[in-house]
Amino acid sequence: MTLLQTSSSAAELVRAQRAFFATGKTQDVRFRLEQLNRLKQAILDRTDEIVAAVRADLRRPEFEAYFEIASIAEVSYAIKHLKSWVKPKRVPTSLEQFPARARIYPEPLGVVLIVAPWNYPFQLTMSPLVGAIAAGNCTILKPSEISPHTSAVVTKLIESTFDREYIACVEGGVEASQDLLEQRFDRIFFTGGTRIGQIVMEAAAKHLTPVTLELGGKSPCVVDADVNLDVAAKRITWGKFVNAGQTCVAPDYLLVDRRVKPQLLDLIRHYVKEFYGDRPASSSDLARMISERHFDRVASFLDCGNVVVGGHVDRVDRYIAPTVLDNITWDDAVMQEEIFGPILPILSYDTLDEAIDRINERPKPLALYVFSNDKATQRRVLSETSSGGACVNDTIMHLAVTDLPFGGVGTSGMGSYHGKASFDTFSHFKSVLHKGLWFDLDWRYAPYTDGKLNLLKRIVKG
Repeated sequence: MTLLQTSSSAAELVRAQRAFFATGKTQDVRFRLEQLNRLKQAILDRTDEIVAAVRADLRRPEFEAYFEIASIAEVSYAIKHLKSWVKPKRVPTSLEQFPARARIYPEPLGVVLIVAPWNYPFQLTMSPLVGAIAAGNCTILKPSEISPHTSAVVTKLIESTFDREYIACVEGGVEASQDLLEQRFDRIFFTGGTRIGQIVMEAAAKHLTPVTLELGGKSPCVVDADVNLDVAAKRITWGKFVNAGQTCVAPDYLLVDRRVKPQLLDLIRHYVKEFYGDRPASSSDLARMISERHFDRVASFLDCGNVVVGGHVDRVDRYIAPTVLDNITWDDAVMQEEIFGPILPILSYDTLDEAIDRINERPKPLALYVFSNDKATQRRVLSETSSGGACVNDTIMHLAVTDLPFGGVGTSGMGSYHGKASFDTFSHFKSVLHKGLWFDLDWRYAPYTDGKLNLLKRIVKG
């Protein structure tokens, strides 16, 4: 186990990785492909161990625990496309540059730090790592100490697959994170809450280190009257309560057309029962809160409004029932921060203008969901609001489209990844102009005659 105790050991690890990066070995595309294939095989070889660790940390059902293995798809995608990603891109040059050609060259940043969260502790460690490897970087991983079983599996996998000077894993708590953040990296990729994201960005600013912040926020779900309410209720119920609501893009609150609110509530109640039975606490398909501290924070929201579905809790078991709250106001505590648990507040609106205004009064969310059969309604919600990503007539599933970059906007994050966006995030795109010496136009050289000035004016004005 690699557990850094002091900032000097963190500094030594960064120096070792910089020395390895300086050899140029990671520049070789064949080397990168070899490492991606090694990562893929390591995940395949340890699938059962990974699933068991995630279940131990979050009590996730085996089906949901297998979501963590989705990072294999990211690896496979990168392996398939890497040779095209690394090719220089030719761009046109204007006549005054003749003879010339211009290209954009992707190159690795150097040594990068990936700080992972606890809610999807394996997938959200491995997915950004795929981009870091594909782009040719050396990487230090910091898995979350709040999910210790998965953290241990991640460390074991990394240490048995890669040389420490190339990719290393650092376990530990706040002190280990602080030691790492004192070092100079070429990019920091952080997934987690907004408050810690601010700390990461502040530390990075001391070294002018670029950051990618995958944060969160209160992702709204708008439900129009013109929609298949049965399917909408089923998809909302799944998206909210998967992993006990501990998903950064889970629907955080419902904004429902007042005319269909009673019917939608009945349908959500129906699907909670269909998914988890009469006694969800006994269901093997419902995860638990990650810790007592997170349990206490989420359970406190039950004091808001009226419980119309669920509401049962067991602190010893870290269990909170799939819960829907009605008669909520915008000033209630449950509406002031991201819930990150299995509690769904429901609010209503009379006009679409009202719903859009309410969304825009709040910080930009990581995701936005709109359920409607009306194309004009869909267009208005998407065009008149801002969010990191969105789904029309579904929840969460936009994350599963590899070609869609995933990231936040405003307080929900900055930067993106998945697919080629991961490669781009961990790359620098160097612009290079190649000029020929066999012919040289003299329009830019002194003495600046009237003819040259008139030519320059035509060039500038297009």
